[in-house]
Amino acid sequence: MQAKQIVARVEELVKPLCAEAGVSLWDVEFEKEGGQYMLTVTVDHPDGVNIDQCEQVSRALDPMLDAKEFDDMPSYTLCVSSAGLTRRLKRPEHFAAFVGHTVEIGFYKPVNGVKQTEGTLVSYDEGRVTLETGGAQTVYEPKDIAAVRLAVEI
Repeated sequence: MQAKQIVARVEELVKPLCAEAGVSLWDVEFEKEGGQYMLTVTVDHPDGVNIDQCEQVSRALDPMLDAKEFDDMPSYTLCVSSAGLTRRLKRPEHFAAFVGHTVEIGFYKPVNGVKQTEGTLVSYDEGRVTLETGGAQTVYEPKDIAAVRLAVEI
């Protein structure tokens, strides 16, 4: 099973478990970090996520991952965590939920002389992110964007 297939299948399995725990599924990732694979399930709730909710999802999901369909998966560590204040925006629904909020964009290489910029999220369209900074709007192309995260506003 390839990483994309693992992620898709885990998403199917974990959505109802998240609902039972009173949280929503934010993201699932299966990536190699250093020499080890990490299966990361990120959950969210408007009022925040507590450790008991993460534990409930983890304990319910863990035995499901022992099913025969996952036998060819490399050895991994399961992590269930909150999306957090500086959550990464990846999916169209993530961007839609945070239009009007301040975000930080990190670039693969400098764009207009900077590796990172911050502004108010105006829109997201097929990977293009529009930010407003100082009254001007700038559209950033998906090929340039390494990550988009919520900025912590103090």
